[in-house]
Amino acid sequence: MRKGLVASAVFLLVISSPLQAVSWRGNVTVQERLFFQDPADPRQHGNNFSIAAQPEMYHEWDEGKQTFTFIPFARLDQGDNKRTHADIRELAWSYIARDYEWTVGISKVYWGVTEARHIVDIINQTDLVEELDQEDKLGQPMINLTLIRDWGNIDLFVLPGFRERTFAGVKGRPRIIPRVEKNLTSYESSQEDKHVDAAVRWSHVVGDMDIGLSWFHGTSREPILSPAEYNGEIVLAPFYQIIDQAGLDLQLTKGNWLWKLEAINLDGNYVSYRQATGGFEYTFYGIAETATDIGLVVEYLYDSRGELATTPFEDDFLTGLRLTLNDEQSTDALLGVIKDKHDDSYLISLEGSRRIGDNWKLSIQGSKFLVDGLDQSLKSFAEDDFLQVELGYYF
Repeated sequence: MRKGLVASAVFLLVISSPLQAVSWRGNVTVQERLFFQDPADPRQHGNNFSIAAQPEMYHEWDEGKQTFTFIPFARLDQGDNKRTHADIRELAWSYIARDYEWTVGISKVYWGVTEARHIVDIINQTDLVEELDQEDKLGQPMINLTLIRDWGNIDLFVLPGFRERTFAGVKGRPRIIPRVEKNLTSYESSQEDKHVDAAVRWSHVVGDMDIGLSWFHGTSREPILSPAEYNGEIVLAPFYQIIDQAGLDLQLTKGNWLWKLEAINLDGNYVSYRQATGGFEYTFYGIAETATDIGLVVEYLYDSRGELATTPFEDDFLTGLRLTLNDEQSTDALLGVIKDKHDDSYLISLEGSRRIGDNWKLSIQGSKFLVDGLDQSLKSFAEDDFLQVELGYYF
């Protein structure tokens, strides 16, 4: 209900403004996932096709001081009915003044600097059916006031209403085993998904360093998953606790070096823990007197919960190579390997993209899971090596 009220208020603001300078853009993509092994759960699909669309409408008036953004998203998936879904990524009005900004509506906010994971990024919920890397986010109803000062920017957030994390369905792949059953979702708050959350962040540039300090109070975006029985099947039931999370993100640029750090302290009545990820990226510019750049990425991932962590990356190292051709087609690629410190489990990932002409873009993504027999955190994905090919039309 609150999401609808916020959207209605934003819509009224827009239709009352002069309809000028309205622009449209967006993309339509087709995607094929190729799996190289039979699934661990025979109900899961094999190779899988999907199509997605994300148009974007942008409108400004009042000499650019007021803007409106509308970004819907929808995907139709061949094999997983839970991945067939739609969402409003953004439906927001913004007012931009000299020393402050307002944003009201449904929007997306990104916090974070590291490559492996963005642990401080808590405003928006993860759209996990899109990709396992947790980069895709659901739209979040919000009221955001940004105060712009010489000593830094202060972002204040009121977040009315909670979005549940999306999870793959029975046939979905890759997914954790046992699967997550959203019909068993429960909350610590008696208001359930109507709880109003709050957050604040201070950010500033000090010399060569970008620094951010954040605090969040409200419903955790990451559920606690507990075994339960549902229609005679053992599944995982999501439980969302109320938390306080303090976060720090740092990025230091020194010549060819880029040093990065993210750290959080999360306190809850049911689970409390600390997480950190940090490291560096060193870029070799103009390889062999060409426009090509190669970056070496090294990061460490830590979670104080150890083997009880809900992420497989509780004591791991990431080593990666980033290739940027700096050509007309914007060709780039990133090869990464995450290695568990205590066993012989590896996650090998490859991402790459290249523009084709003025309107097309070809992207590839691959994941290979090398799982040690003692490693329970990646066991669900041991048979889910895949190559994803995506062709998008951008207008």
